[in-house]
Amino acid sequence: MSTDNKTFRLTAPAIIGHRGACGHAPENTLASIRKASELGARWVEFDVHLSKDGVPILLHDDSLDRTTSGRGPVDEWAWKDLQRLDAGSWYATAFAGERLPDLGSVFALLGELGLGANIEIKPSPMREEETGRAVVEMLRAEWPDDLPPPLLSSFQFDSLRAAQLAAPEFDRALLVTGIPEDWESQLWALECVALHCAHTPLTPARIGEIISSGYAVRCYTVNDPERAADLLHWGVASIITDFPDRMNSLVAA
Repeated sequence: MSTDNKTFRLTAPAIIGHRGACGHAPENTLASIRKASELGARWVEFDVHLSKDGVPILLHDDSLDRTTSGRGPVDEWAWKDLQRLDAGSWYATAFAGERLPDLGSVFALLGELGLGANIEIKPSPMREEETGRAVVEMLRAEWPDDLPPPLLSSFQFDSLRAAQLAAPEFDRALLVTGIPEDWESQLWALECVALHCAHTPLTPARIGEIISSGYAVRCYTVNDPERAADLLHWGVASIITDFPDRMNSLVAA
């Protein structure tokens, strides 16, 4: 399937902090994003859900239970109530009182720190299209002008489709665990620029196949510098890591 007419705008760095720098701070918080910057990351990845009343917030799980003092599905909570939750104590007492950030406050911090972003659209069930649209609407309204364009990714085809239709100017990447047989047709349909996948099944041959089809490969979650070095040598464009500080020696400053 030819990709000759693709226009690649995105230049992401080789190392991207996972959920901020979640090996050092509670994931998907402002503290974690600040830590990633302190450790030398130039980009961070984070997950976006919607509150009950449609406010985009940072959270990985559909449920609040694992990473906050709240309980139950996040989309059953209004933003005014989510703001009161503790999103740091579960990780360490030093982070007690850390709050769930809304996407607007994250954009402001990224602008302050000069960080780029891979924004994962992480919808609650039955809110795939709504979440994709909400993210790109906020990007158009509030993304800092002096930052590089963000990269959108998702495991949910319908979320990326909604983002594609609402704001085609933002680059997209399909997220997968294992690489499906129809990976190329899915990327083509969504006009993606990259495939993001778990690193464990990757081989030099598979990476070469994807790159030769015109797509970048990025992989998660790579915390071993030796494995990261191999992946970058094989042609992986970026690795997403909990510990960006471990990877500083792999790339030029």
